[in-house]
Amino acid sequence: MEQVPVEQLLPDMVKWRRHLHRHPELSYQERETSAFVEDKLISFGIEVKKSTSGYGLVGIIKGKKAGKTVVLRADMDALPIKEENECPYTSLNEGVMHACGHDGHTAMLLGAASYYSSRQDELEGELRFLFQPAEEVCPGGALGMIAEGVLTGADAVYGLHLWTPLPIGTVASAAGPLMASADEFFIDIIGKGGHGGIPHLAIDSIVAGAALVTQLQSIVSRSVNPLRPAVLSVGTIQGGFAQNVVAEKCRITGTVRAFDEETRYVIRRRIEEMASAVAGAYGAEAKVDYLMGYPPLVNDETETERFFREAPRALGESVEVITMEKLMPAEDFSYYVKEIPGCFIFVGAGNPDKDAVYPHHHSRFNFDEDALLHGVKLLIAMADSQLNEE
Repeated sequence: MEQVPVEQLLPDMVKWRRHLHRHPELSYQERETSAFVEDKLISFGIEVKKSTSGYGLVGIIKGKKAGKTVVLRADMDALPIKEENECPYTSLNEGVMHACGHDGHTAMLLGAASYYSSRQDELEGELRFLFQPAEEVCPGGALGMIAEGVLTGADAVYGLHLWTPLPIGTVASAAGPLMASADEFFIDIIGKGGHGGIPHLAIDSIVAGAALVTQLQSIVSRSVNPLRPAVLSVGTIQGGFAQNVVAEKCRITGTVRAFDEETRYVIRRRIEEMASAVAGAYGAEAKVDYLMGYPPLVNDETETERFFREAPRALGESVEVITMEKLMPAEDFSYYVKEIPGCFIFVGAGNPDKDAVYPHHHSRFNFDEDALLHGVKLLIAMADSQLNEE
């Protein structure tokens, strides 16, 4: 097979990305996306293993000589958002949109697979191209694929995220905690319903709930080490159905973000304690359902050093390599780096000249497609460095 220079991959990656953007699929529903990726991998002459826990799949290339094993990962799912962009590749699936760049992630990984498929004879070791479903919805697709052995015997794992808050021409990462955990809580306050004009014969769940919402705000400021970033946000409070009725039930929901396991569990414990105590003070009862979501994403120090060493060589002086600030959004790539060394990298994709200015998960989200070339060069550089390292 004729070897294609990496720069020549961009037109194909743009074409693949736009096809995927036209045909987005929600988490756990990526049937056609998976079939598209499978067809491309097979056309490259790459062995394909399909997941049994969803629509994920892995393309495998083994060199003629034994060596290290590197896993490169992309996510494939879209979001339940009605697209408001007007472009030739607008979503054809009403109410579903690639509003986070996963179409680009998939295209970049296909680009890397195409690149290495023409270089199998010179490859030492093994490459696994991991196309993962369901990153956007807990429990996420990573756990199922890990359980199926996608990381077994692997030496390192790398992943990318196109990121419009960073301008095109920048790439970034950081060692240690980079992205937060994402946990959710659901608190039901149960009182005793009654007439709004006779409140002393009732137990008002809304008054208890309102007090709890206020008290929850003290957890981060007074129970968490101030040197450890954390967020507790109440997203909804719902209760009652009429203006003259004391509500028997009130529900409070919210999210918790942290960068280390100790802080995660401190906040969980304090929410459970506080819900019980505050509700009890009003004569009500609290039931807490706490969902532990994605853990913090913690980059391996050695693999992050590899990024800062290899990125300038791969991308040249025209691309700036910077240290990424911590991010409160979560990523289930965190499960991979809990198992083996790895690095998660952000690729700048914002560009006002191309209207790529809207935040992720926005109905007009888009990115500068030139970033696809930066991303695939990074995937190749990280893999080559690991595979060729003594």
